[in-house]
Amino acid sequence: MKMKTKVYIQYPWRVSDSQYYKSMIDNAPKNIEYIFENKPTGIITNRTKLILFNSLKRSIRNPLEKTELPILNIKKTVTDKEYDIIHNAHCLSKNNSPWVADFESLWQMWVSGRDTSLGKRRVLEVLKKDSCKRIIAWTEYTKERIGNKFPEIKDKIVVVPYGMEKPEFKKIESKKIRLLFIARYFYEKGGMHTIEVMDRITKLCDNVEARIISEVPKKVIKEYSKNKKIKISGLLPHKEIMKDIYPNSDIMIYPGYSDTFGFALVESLAFGIPVITVDGHSRKDIIENNKTGFIIERSDESNWYPKGEEVKRIIEELERKTMKLIKNKKLRNKMSEQAIKTVENGKFSIKKRNKILSGVYNEARNI
Repeated sequence: MKMKTKVYIQYPWRVSDSQYYKSMIDNAPKNIEYIFENKPTGIITNRTKLILFNSLKRSIRNPLEKTELPILNIKKTVTDKEYDIIHNAHCLSKNNSPWVADFESLWQMWVSGRDTSLGKRRVLEVLKKDSCKRIIAWTEYTKERIGNKFPEIKDKIVVVPYGMEKPEFKKIESKKIRLLFIARYFYEKGGMHTIEVMDRITKLCDNVEARIISEVPKKVIKEYSKNKKIKISGLLPHKEIMKDIYPNSDIMIYPGYSDTFGFALVESLAFGIPVITVDGHSRKDIIENNKTGFIIERSDESNWYPKGEEVKRIIEELERKTMKLIKNKKLRNKMSEQAIKTVENGKFSIKKRNKILSGVYNEARNI
């Protein structure tokens, strides 16, 4: 019997809350056995845990990022467990044994000093080591950014997309068209622009209602409280969102300004929900414009969050694209079908992810 390749998962923190790794471990390739100290929790929706988790990261990272000290996001794997390869989860490795590392975004290679020549040189020294077998990018966008920054190691970079398990669900039918926005961080993900669009559309259309699930500030709730067609909830357990919210939704409005990936986008696709979003980072690797949703172009990307006249234009475009889907049921259904296919057997399928990932590990062992 062929022995499985043992892959040790190394996090930069004690544990990860990323769905990328939870999916990877829960749905491992047949020839792979994952070794880890702590299993990833998946998305955190408990408000107290979320605040503590993010406060800890920010208390360490934020002061350091303000300096130009070239501090790498790098870990030394020390364990008594046997393994063949180390898989570093969005961090670099100090080990001389074979390792691969995955990155949602280029900047994850540093704690600080990423724009300094010394910071770049120190990362390159790590990436050029023989022990570094592959650099995994979550998207083509990230692959391109890493390759542009480090052309010397372009041949080591491979894209391994997020693999989402196909949800078993039955669409909850309604005479209403239901708009949705889900985000842990309200402002950063474009919640203010979304709620304004929802307010306008629900006042114009009798057959439309809206749902927002996020940590919405009290002053915003008060401002829009007169519109009873917009239901606002705080963070909900992920299981509840998957069971009750997505099957009860028709259109996702999600600008996602601060996202370097955006799991809510992929989850929406899995439930056949067309997504209306704003271009940025890896957005075009996830949403196929005019096929699984609409991507609103940015005319000014110098700031991650739009400013000035750009805000007005984006809100108007979000409203226009949403109204287009509301009025055109045939287009909405077509996009819904295409969206499901991306998870069922397309770019975000478990099968496709595992085929690529298995190849990465096998090559790493033999290189």
